[in-house]
Amino acid sequence: MPLTKPNQEKLPGRFEDLVAWMPPRAITDESHYEETLEMVDRLMAVTKHTKGQAVYLETLVQLVEAYEAKHHAIETHDICGIDLLRNLLAENDMNASDLARLLGVHASMGSKLLKGDRSLTVDHLQKLAKRFQVRPELFMGKA
Repeated sequence: MPLTKPNQEKLPGRFEDLVAWMPPRAITDESHYEETLEMVDRLMAVTKHTKGQAVYLETLVQLVEAYEAKHHAIETHDICGIDLLRNLLAENDMNASDLARLLGVHASMGSKLLKGDRSLTVDHLQKLAKRFQVRPELFMGKA
């Protein structure tokens, strides 16, 4: 069911009004997935969310995550943890120095970690997982 309101129209602030506009439901196909992503994008563009918008956005994000886990899953069992880290850094326009700052270590440690000369600690794994919103064990793959 496509959005019935023009994209430029201001989003409602109340949860109930958002639900009336586009009721959240399990995503079952690509069309509904794209429609839900469009609404998530619109909500993400809002500078300051109302409580209702925040709850509605979280609901949609959970529905999208569930659909993506089932239909757009990425195989990670054969990905090296350091390769994943390099990829995430590149996607976020970060370099070895940025990594060192993120982890709270000496500047030279960032490149040592990326070369595999040093190992990530549990504290590093937790900081990386929080920053990139992934599971910490993804960085522990074989080199």
